[in-house]
Amino acid sequence: MLGNVDISKRQAEIADLVQKAGFASVEDLAERFGVTTQTIRRDVNGLCELGILRRTHGGVEPPAPAANIHYSTRQILNLAEKKRIAGLAAREVTNGQSLAFSIGTTPEIVMQALMGHENLAVFTNNLNVAFTASGNASFQVTIAGGRLRHGDRDILGINTTEFFNRYKVDIGIFGVAGVDEDGTLLDFHEDEVAARQSILANCRQSFLVLDHTKFGRTAHVRGGQLTDVHAIFTDAPVPDGIAAHLAGTSTQVFIAGNEA
Repeated sequence: MLGNVDISKRQAEIADLVQKAGFASVEDLAERFGVTTQTIRRDVNGLCELGILRRTHGGVEPPAPAANIHYSTRQILNLAEKKRIAGLAAREVTNGQSLAFSIGTTPEIVMQALMGHENLAVFTNNLNVAFTASGNASFQVTIAGGRLRHGDRDILGINTTEFFNRYKVDIGIFGVAGVDEDGTLLDFHEDEVAARQSILANCRQSFLVLDHTKFGRTAHVRGGQLTDVHAIFTDAPVPDGIAAHLAGTSTQVFIAGNEA
C-alpha cells in the first residue's frame, strides 16, 4: 500500500511511467519488469479500476484530461521525487514551530517527513495532513471546519480562509497545480487559491513545495507569483525562463539532491 492507495510498488512504477510516457504496451511493460503479460494485465486492470490509468488498444494510457488528476493518482506519481523534496523542506523546520498546511499530495508528504520533530503546532484544511500529524503525541493539530471534498479529503470555502486568517504561523507550506512561464502560480479552483493566499498572508515564512512537472503545467485560476514566496523546494533546476524571473529577488530555491 502506497500513500492511501492499496497498490503495489510495481503498480506505482507502472502508473508513473505511463503518466510520463503517455502510453505503454502490455508487452513492453512485461519486458521492463521481467514478469509475464498476464501479471502486467492484472496490475493495469487494478490501476484502471482505480481510475489511475485507462485501457487503450494494445496497452494503457493516462486517463482522459479532466479538471485535475485524481488525488489517488497524484499520491503515487513522482513519489520518490516528492519524498526528496519533503525531506529537504523538513530540515528547514525546527521543533516548536507553528505550521499552516494547504491541500495537495506534496504538503502531505512534507508532514510525513516531519513526524520525527517535536512540539509542532499544525493548522490545516488537509485531512490527510491532520491524520498524519495526529500520530505524534507532541503535536497540537487544529483543522478547519466546513464541507469536505471527498476525493481530495480537504475542506475549502469561506470558512477555510477565515480559519487561516485567525492565526499567524511561523511557516506556511503549500503546493500549486502549476506554474506558468511568467512565474504565475496556477490552480484549478478559486477556493484553492483563496486558501493558499490566506496561508501566504498569515505566515512569517512561506514554503512552496512542488516537483519539476509543475513548471509549465497549465491550470486556469491565477493566484500570485513565484516571487511572493520565501522559498521554493523542488527536485530539479527551475526552467531558464522562470529562473530569470527569480533573479535578483529574495526568493530562495532549494533543489533536493543538490543541498550543497
